Amino acid sequence: MLAALWVSKTGLGAQDTALTTVSNNLANVSTIGFKKDRAVFQDLLYQIQRQPGAQASQETQLPSGLQLGTGVRAAGTQKVFTTGSLQVTENSLDVAINGRGFLQILQPDGTLGYTRDGQFHLDANGQIVTANGDPLQPAITIPEAAQSVTIGIDGTVTVGLAGEADVTEIGNIQLVDFVNPAGLQAVGGNLFRETAASGNPQEGTPGLNGLGSMIQGSLENSNVSVVEELVGMIATQRAYEMNSKVVSTADQMLQFITQNL
Repeated sequence: MLAALWVSKTGLGAQDTALTTVSNNLANVSTIGFKKDRAVFQDLLYQIQRQPGAQASQETQLPSGLQLGTGVRAAGTQKVFTTGSLQVTENSLDVAINGRGFLQILQPDGTLGYTRDGQFHLDANGQIVTANGDPLQPAITIPEAAQSVTIGIDGTVTVGLAGEADVTEIGNIQLVDFVNPAGLQAVGGNLFRETAASGNPQEGTPGLNGLGSMIQGSLENSNVSVVEELVGMIATQRAYEMNSKVVSTADQMLQFITQNL
């Protein structure tokens, strides 16, 4: 009886983790460049009371044995890096990555963060920065006299200056990719950090060597599917209720024993 209580207790904890993951996905359904999470579970150690394949007699073996599970645990969460839908904004500083790759952002501590969020702005010096004021890397500064900004599919940034017929190239946006993007550490603010699991960043020109191309005047929406998350939420709720029912049933059986023995 006590074993059933502890097993169902682990199930309740696991479903609580699953619901937290679903709620975070739904909360970020409108976050530009957000990548949804999925919870990963593993069964716990087994109590082997009769070993499968052990000798039942001199001539026979146990076909399956007797193995009692001890529950479930949350092994981790995994980011799903499928591409979200593209939203046309017609803002010249908005860029979307059509394919693999991340933009590089210089953080206040001097390290690089990586993002799929292409909502950029200009600071007081004309430098392209994020909503938090962190500069894009390599740094690109728009001249004060610029009347138009064009970002090519290969990341080339050109501007049209007042009184000049020709455009002027002022920089190139570079993308980086990782062998295992799911191994990146999410740090908030639409940023990721490199870890030992993600591998080293591999920088390149957009549109080449498997990297996605740049699309100006567009943004990548979150890849969260509301319908899918709502279905997952219902399934999680039902699983939680079933584990709660096991706790209640085990409690009733223990109550019967204590009252009648």
